Amino acid sequence: MKQGQSIRPPAVSGLFYPDNPATLGKAVEGYLGSGNSTTTPPPRALIAPHAGYRYSGPVAGSAYRSVQSMAGQITSAIILGPSHHVYFEGIARSGADAFATPLGTMPVDREAESMLDALSFVTVLPEAHRKEHGLEVHLPFLQVLFGDISILPLVVGACDGTEVAQVLETLATGPKTLVVISSDLSHYHPYAEAKAIDSETAQRIMEGRAQDLSSRRACGYLPIQGLLMSSLGKGLTPTCVDLRNSGDTEGDRSQVVGYGAFVFSEA
Repeated sequence: MKQGQSIRPPAVSGLFYPDNPATLGKAVEGYLGSGNSTTTPPPRALIAPHAGYRYSGPVAGSAYRSVQSMAGQITSAIILGPSHHVYFEGIARSGADAFATPLGTMPVDREAESMLDALSFVTVLPEAHRKEHGLEVHLPFLQVLFGDISILPLVVGACDGTEVAQVLETLATGPKTLVVISSDLSHYHPYAEAKAIDSETAQRIMEGRAQDLSSRRACGYLPIQGLLMSSLGKGLTPTCVDLRNSGDTEGDRSQVVGYGAFVFSEA
């Protein structure tokens, strides 16, 4: 990085994922190696969870395994996820020049970011990014797969799915850009109830039923809605490649959090 450039430091390394670079790289490679595979064409967009790796890492691995063959082709990633710590209206840019993880720094795509200047609901709000784990946990997967690609991290606050769709259409994502939607599914239901809710949610996503999603079904329902409403989402075919919850990955089934991996590919 050039002198004077601002870097958003990792907020949850050592908590949500290992802070040792070697251990982190090995963990990500393990999740990629054990994830479910898909026979669909390489996706243009995906939905993956954002909990601590011990809980959602295996399901995130299934989503990212679908793009392993795109190493050397993907040059940038747009990452959209919900705000967990700060209430605000609209969609927040970070104001940072790069994001850091134990694996190194990833430059923010300033050229793509500048394309959002005309959208009044997209603002620079560093506070929304400072403690946010929902975007950060995806960065090591992108680094292991694609190296030093540029990223455009966006935290979605109180807004409408159509505004997220407008962001995606403004950016007019091409085949060298991967869209990552960060979301967990249902929260804190007993195991059997969660499985039923998440199965219904997965069906609604695959059927493109954006308006049938809510915060009860997915914490990142607004980013998911935006993808489904956008021309990008409407032009791609969604496939669910993994659907589990913390009761499957960690064991306690009394109150679980649901995780889904979905890929959006050209037919």
